[in-house]
Amino acid sequence: MNTVQASAEWLPSILVPFFSLSYPTDKPVYTDSFHDSAYYNTGLLDGCLIISYIALMAILRDFTRIYVLEPFARWKLTHNWERSRHSNVVANGVKHHVPNGSSSAQNGHTAYPSEQCAPSSMSKKEARKIHRSVLRFAEQGWSAIYYSFQFAYGIYMYNQLPTRVLDPTDLWINYPHIPLAGPLKFYYLMQTAFYLHQILILNAEARRKDHIQMMMHHVITTILLIASYFYNYTRAGCLITVLMDCCDIFLPVAKMLRYIGLYTLCDITFTWFLVSWCITRHVLFIIVIKSTWFDSVRLVREMAWAPERGVYFSDLSHKAFVGLLVSLQILQIIWFWMICRVAWRVLTGHGASDDRSDEE
Repeated sequence: MNTVQASAEWLPSILVPFFSLSYPTDKPVYTDSFHDSAYYNTGLLDGCLIISYIALMAILRDFTRIYVLEPFARWKLTHNWERSRHSNVVANGVKHHVPNGSSSAQNGHTAYPSEQCAPSSMSKKEARKIHRSVLRFAEQGWSAIYYSFQFAYGIYMYNQLPTRVLDPTDLWINYPHIPLAGPLKFYYLMQTAFYLHQILILNAEARRKDHIQMMMHHVITTILLIASYFYNYTRAGCLITVLMDCCDIFLPVAKMLRYIGLYTLCDITFTWFLVSWCITRHVLFIIVIKSTWFDSVRLVREMAWAPERGVYFSDLSHKAFVGLLVSLQILQIIWFWMICRVAWRVLTGHGASDDRSDEE
């Protein structure tokens, strides 16, 4: 973080907030985590770096999608189609087997009519299906890449912070936890940028059956991230985002496998997704909600609204924060019901097809 800060000094002052963390401050005398990091306060200029992250994500997403994921998916699906076509030709040729010794068969080899030997061209319907699957594969591929990176970084954050997911009382002890360590601030701004970016591209992707729920989820998550950032609930926010990102890796990977025809691997990955979703979003996340609801009131030293001291823990802010978390859990319960329907199809041998998403 210090290197980025120093490298941005040559920029015009108006551009510096777009390329480095703003509001550097002195390191606290006592730190319980990130002992060797630079520390920062929060402020409106942090929005400038969020804008830069959104632009960077848009560039990385399009580059990865166009030059890596789409070419791979197109090659794989075309290869699958050619193998399927060849198998059909061979199977059809067996039906038209010419007996050994005829003029069209030599040394026991099967003879085929010339029109059967020539591969048929791909129909428009097949081409459209492959093109649609290529686009969907690339869209899900970016999500899988991002969530994998952020989950790994989130695990690093979790190991650095004195938080325990099964006993999250440390989320509230010594509140407010200010100033913020550079890695934590970077993580929080990156997550906020991602969900804002998701809101922007939600309508650009193929419309899904759960479009309204997805929009509600992204809006609620963004509000929670921004509010917890400025109200200094960042430790709770970090723990929640790690829990959310865990199972979000498996679902796009399962969809990718389905789009390229690897149905058995898709079902296995979907099973891992189902298990991780149940544990992280309906067990561990509820533990965090319970801690936010009850432990925070018990452990925060001062329930007051005192911005000059970084304290934003009033009765209203507490209820609003809990209310948003409960709303998020209600959305996830609706999704879990849809996921269970997919799981039933897998168990009955029909394969995984995400009810939350498209028809394919």
